Amino acid sequence: MMAGSSYAPFSVAVAVVGPQFCASYPVDLIVTEKALSITHGDYVVTDVNGNVVFKVKGKLLSRRDKRILVDAVGNPIVTMQQKIMSAHRRWKAYRGDSTADKDLLFSAKKSSLIQFKTSLDVFLAANTKEDICDFKIHGSYFERACTISRGDSTVIVAQMSRKYTAKNILLGKDTFGVTIYPNVDYAFIVALIVILDEINKDRDDVD
Repeated sequence: MMAGSSYAPFSVAVAVVGPQFCASYPVDLIVTEKALSITHGDYVVTDVNGNVVFKVKGKLLSRRDKRILVDAVGNPIVTMQQKIMSAHRRWKAYRGDSTADKDLLFSAKKSSLIQFKTSLDVFLAANTKEDICDFKIHGSYFERACTISRGDSTVIVAQMSRKYTAKNILLGKDTFGVTIYPNVDYAFIVALIVILDEINKDRDDVD
């Protein structure tokens, strides 16, 4: 845990996508991204026993700015789409396979245009003023060492760290582990991690 941070189990579930994704215990997931994919951005999310929990896919031959989080059998959970011509790389996440405003769950964007450290602000759909972010991602993306906290507080809801295995290095796969704290929506956290990865992969593009 990062210095100066705090952790206490939430008594009320932090359910963004749905309460069915909130566990009463810490959830450890492993996110693996395929290095080569014609759909640009296929991820597999497994538990510590290797069971598939989620998959993330980009639509075949479509723009790189859309990702869909599906469950183990392919049912759409969250659709993530980058807002075109957004200076802060804003992404929006919607329920299921929708991109309608009424189904908006949350949005995420870079905290500032120029960054030396990773920092994303996350706003839930009900936070239309966006004066204060509901969640924040901060840390070092290049080291895959990032923390997700409630707003600008030091209260942590999830942490991410890189995982090295000889097999993944040989296959050119990028793999990292995510620990989601009790009563925190792990589908929401996985969606955030995918958006974080997509924003940082596009960092050399023109804003």
